[in-house]
Formats: sequence, C-alpha cells, structure tokens
Amino acid sequence: MAKTILRLELPTDPRWVNIAEMNIRDILVDHAFCEQKAASSGISLIVKYPDKTRLVEEMTALVAEEWSHFERVLDELKKRGYELGRNRPDEYVVQLSKHIRKGDKRERQLMDHLLVNALIEARSCERFKLLWKNIKDEELQKFYYELMVSEAGHYVSYVKLAKEYMPKEVVDARLKELLEIEATIIASLEPRPDRMH
Repeated sequence: MAKTILRLELPTDPRWVNIAEMNIRDILVDHAFCEQKAASSGISLIVKYPDKTRLVEEMTALVAEEWSHFERVLDELKKRGYELGRNRPDEYVVQLSKHIRKGDKRERQLMDHLLVNALIEARSCERFKLLWKNIKDEELQKFYYELMVSEAGHYVSYVKLAKEYMPKEVVDARLKELLEIEATIIASLEPRPDRMH
C-alpha cells in the first residue's frame, strides 16, 4: 500500500511497530494529539480560504471526521485507564511544514498546505497499517484498520483538492518533490517509543 496508493518513497523502519506495541499508552496519547492537530489544520484552511467553496465543504467533513477520531482515541485511552497528558511537539510535522512556501502566490501556498497535509495522512495511514497487521491487541487491530482506511481517503481528498485549484501537472511535480523531502525527513528521525510519526 505504502508505495502503490500512498506513493511514500521510504517505508517505516520495521522496529517502529515493536517499539510502539511496548509503549502503547504513549502511542495512543500521541495519536490523540495527531487527530486533534489534523482537525485544527482543516479549520485553519477554512479560515484562510473561505472563498474556496469546494475546500470549505471538504474540510468541514474532514474536520468532523478527525474530531470523531480524536474522541475514539480518548475512549481507547480511557478503557485502558490512561489519561491524555500533555501535548508534545511532532518533529516530523514541524520539519515537513517548513517546506510550505511562504510569500508565494495564494494558490501555490494552498497547494503546498494541502500536499503537506496529504503526506501526513499518508504516513499515518502507513503506520496504522503496521499496527493493524502486527499488534496483538485485537480491539486495537480493528480500530487501526478502520482508521487506516479513513486516512487513505483523506490523503486522496487532499491531493484531489490541490488539483481543484492548480493544474494537475504542477500538483504532480510538487507532490513528487515533497515525497522525496518526506523520505529524507523519515530517514533522519529515529523511531521513537512515544510518537506516532
């Protein structure tokens, strides 16, 4: 899936899923904040581009879905007697977001925002697939399968939206650039026991 549908250039280090399973509380906490940030990112796009009708419609639906995911992760934490705790910076997202070009034409900035969000969804999807296929907790297996499918859909939606506002060839070229950048970032980050990315 990672290479064919999501087009990710570099698969996740296989050690990550083993680390994640041994630190499921930290992974669930980080995952909760990832869903919260995904909803916030969608809201931010609506605020910045209220004149883009299709974007507003798509982001409204996406924000609702991401927030429902946040609530579902909270439920998984609660079932296991865990608390949400504090938010922690996501170095992966911080580094990837640096490649959203500033001071460029409005549509190009929008394209970059959409494509960076698409790649975050793609990487989350890939990791949810690893959790679904490898962890022993059957309840979490089902949970991560459902979220994997949803994140794949979000990735597709973001890329399609980018093509709504910029020519297809421009979007495809920029996506290729960002995929290479994303792979470099992933290669530079050590698998963390307390991070989804």
